[in-house]
Amino acid sequence: MSDSYSRREFLGAASGLTAGVALGPGVLAARSAPAIHIRPAAMNVVVASANGLRGVQRAGELLDQGMDTLDAAIEGVKIQELDPDDMSVGYGGLPNEEGIVQLDSSCMHGPTRRAGAVASLEGIKTPSVVAKYVLLYTDHVLLVGPGAKRFALSYGFQEEDLLTDRAREAWLRWRARRGPDDNWLEVPDDEQLSREEHGTININAVNASGDVSSVTTTSGLSWKIPGRVGDSPIIGAGQYTDNDVGAAGSTGRGEACIKACGAFLTVEFMRRGMGPSDAALETMRRVVSTTEARLLDERGRPRFGLNFYAVNKKGEFGGASMFAGARYAAWDGTEAKHHDAAYLFERER
Repeated sequence: MSDSYSRREFLGAASGLTAGVALGPGVLAARSAPAIHIRPAAMNVVVASANGLRGVQRAGELLDQGMDTLDAAIEGVKIQELDPDDMSVGYGGLPNEEGIVQLDSSCMHGPTRRAGAVASLEGIKTPSVVAKYVLLYTDHVLLVGPGAKRFALSYGFQEEDLLTDRAREAWLRWRARRGPDDNWLEVPDDEQLSREEHGTININAVNASGDVSSVTTTSGLSWKIPGRVGDSPIIGAGQYTDNDVGAAGSTGRGEACIKACGAFLTVEFMRRGMGPSDAALETMRRVVSTTEARLLDERGRPRFGLNFYAVNKKGEFGGASMFAGARYAAWDGTEAKHHDAAYLFERER
């Protein structure tokens, strides 16, 4: 357990358990969710979205050094948050329709059963760390917009311009093609343009003691309506951890994941005995069943992409995608590798 989680907090949780046991006859103690009995992992394991190859390597190395699972996972996602060449996360992320970068993140710490999140955060490069501070220092779970920014600044985070020259150019090109009747000059059809994109990084970690944590962070859908929030900062959608079972997270179309409570549902399928890949694939089926007709093609397949990543308490990991060809990153104590994800549909040839 790292310095982030105090001895007082740990002892307080332990005393709370003792008090629950000591309740007198006729008093119903609060029950936790039913859990299957799973042996702890024999090694440290980290699984992430495909862009998290460096992140899982870093997080795994830190777990080997004894770092807490949440701290290690956040150090992993920070690599992408601070990388100006990753246009889907943190610094360098693509902006909303007004040219403003708004970031979302959430995290959960299995051992303490705590969660923290921020949404529509502007001017702070590492929203994952701000989300962790919400977890550590407040009685809340989610802070949004200007309030989230003020909270971050109060803890010493530095406000910075997150819109890089590369992201600004992409935004200007998109803006130039919004409509034929506006005041912007048309860009020639044969000139390369930025399309609408969404990207995210999710990392889930379990250590050899069986403690689990997860974190997801993103700049969200490019050119989004200001204030739009996807699944990444929503506990149970963009990521979810149950220290009795495991953790899961997602990337892709956030609106679809929110409606299915995707990360929570994947962990629940693992609770019932499914392996991580099978659990993620079953959640994908649920997503399809909750998708409105306008987002389905003539064959009943979604017109969007979505991915889930999962690890259980034993250290088994996996991932699933809506369509064939997706990959995810994992570190199992040796080296970071990409793995092929399970999938529901073949891609059109």
